[in-house]
Amino acid sequence: MLPVERLWDERNRTPVLTVSGAIILVVATVDWWTKPYVSLGFLYLFPIMLAAAFLPRWLVALLGFLCAGLAEVFSSLDQSFVRLAFETLALAGCGLFVGELVRNRRMSAQAQARLKALVETSPAAIVTVDERGFIELANLAAVELLNPRQGELIGDPIAAFLPELHHALRWEEAPQFRASMQCRGHRGDGDSFTADVWFSTYKEGPTPKVAAIIVDVSEESGASSPSSAASDHPEAAALNSRETEVLRLLVQGLANKEIAGRMEISESAVKNTIQQLFAKAGVRTRSQLVRVALEQYRSSL
Repeated sequence: MLPVERLWDERNRTPVLTVSGAIILVVATVDWWTKPYVSLGFLYLFPIMLAAAFLPRWLVALLGFLCAGLAEVFSSLDQSFVRLAFETLALAGCGLFVGELVRNRRMSAQAQARLKALVETSPAAIVTVDERGFIELANLAAVELLNPRQGELIGDPIAAFLPELHHALRWEEAPQFRASMQCRGHRGDGDSFTADVWFSTYKEGPTPKVAAIIVDVSEESGASSPSSAASDHPEAAALNSRETEVLRLLVQGLANKEIAGRMEISESAVKNTIQQLFAKAGVRTRSQLVRVALEQYRSSL
């Protein structure tokens, strides 16, 4: 949180409201004292902006009206309802604008705090990756699983541990999607393992990011693991236009029915196309197909 935003921390509610009220009284007193010479009504803007983050919207508008009334009463000019209306609009509008900015910032900070708490307390290995491919958050389970050399995952490139997951960030033009895959992972000590990864892309503003859950399934993997299947098919088989489109939507996490609706074809046609993709990729499950798609067909998708 930026230093100026600490003023609007909920713990400062009483002091800030007290100071805002005192400033209004001081401005009103000085404005009354200097009435024949100069008007200080514009100074009411500052206490309104301070208090706006702790007051409901209707009270901010009312405070703007009251301060505009004080500025009008102590003005050296003839009283004017038009000027009063514009002063009210300016003071209340600035207060409401600042109030909304602070509320949105609080919501964003609270969401980030909840996400961080979820990641840190989960027994599963969870990481979040920024748009450059560097790990932003990682819990203790992730550190124990990936065993980084420096003992800390945050700031390390995800490609050093899960190269296939790094590819998910390179889909700049694609919409957000959810997928799972089984891939080869690497620990900081050089050891390799088979990992099941469930990941989802999301955005913070315009910035794409990835959140992933990682599970070591090395002991469960046999000779029919995706890595061995992929080694049997080192070269990517050519895909026709329908297969490419179905594969693209499948990687985005869509179900067969959703894919059929997007492409305006029958669901049975989608199933047949997926079976063709299984055969060409040499895999047997959707998660294995997603992994092969990320490795071999990324440029086509």
